Amino acid sequence: MDGDTLFTIGDLARRTGLTVKTIRFYSDTGVVPPTDRSPAGYRLYDIDALARLDLVRTLRDLGLDLALIRQVVDREVSVPEVAAIHADALEVQIRTLRLRRAVLRAVAKRGSTPEETDLMHKLAKLSDHERRRLVTDFIDDAFGGLDANADLVDMLRAAMPELPDDPEPEQVEAWVELAELTRDPDFRAAVRRMAEYQAAERARGDATGLHHDLTEAVRDGVGRALDAGIAPTAAEAVPVVDALTARYAQTFGRADDAELRHWLLTRLEIAGDPRTERYWHLLAVINGWPVPPSLAPVFTWFTQALRARTGQ
Repeated sequence: MDGDTLFTIGDLARRTGLTVKTIRFYSDTGVVPPTDRSPAGYRLYDIDALARLDLVRTLRDLGLDLALIRQVVDREVSVPEVAAIHADALEVQIRTLRLRRAVLRAVAKRGSTPEETDLMHKLAKLSDHERRRLVTDFIDDAFGGLDANADLVDMLRAAMPELPDDPEPEQVEAWVELAELTRDPDFRAAVRRMAEYQAAERARGDATGLHHDLTEAVRDGVGRALDAGIAPTAAEAVPVVDALTARYAQTFGRADDAELRHWLLTRLEIAGDPRTERYWHLLAVINGWPVPPSLAPVFTWFTQALRARTGQ
């Protein structure tokens, strides 16, 4: 068979496995135009048209639309260029499908209502930029215009939710809960009160930042008391409280007296909203970080013991 051989639409259909109707459509749209016509007016195609049709079928199987296919066969764009574009598009589709799968699994696990399912779907498909913007707006609202603890604000801004491309159901659930938490007016007001307290303390000369060493001291001292079964109101709690107030006095350059204990109690109560710890817990789940053990029992004990020592 040489290059002068011409094929009818029926011949092409038998050789390619495409229907006559499909080939006629490609011909009418100019994607695979006929090479010639028979004396009776029937369309005829040469070997190049057959090769062109094979390429069109391959590209269609890959999911390309006809407009892009025509650019390829007309050599307006190359196959590698199209492959790169299509691969990027497929990556977006795959990510979307993975998110939908995670949402459906989370819904199945939680037994969500239609309203909750709709909210989960909307929040899960937010882009990385949109997720960051949601959290950034929360931070701006809580700390904006205040000279609060700069180290804390920097840590909050650096710790953004990064939902993976193929999230687990619990990561989707954690993101939905975090998004709802950041939009909760009561939680926003509580964090704002904390920021205002920090700003007031800084205005009075507090130039300290985060106090991981104090947190560890409370964790260790109170942890041993909890392990020993010491109640916060028991006499055995007094030396634990005294040791910790001495650490706070040293850190903040204050006298270890009754005034310090009243000041510390106020500080602990303002910073002790359990939703703040929940915020960091959810962020760890979303980002796949190790989830730290809760400090709520430790600081609850310390606050109760301190209150017993101050008579409040």
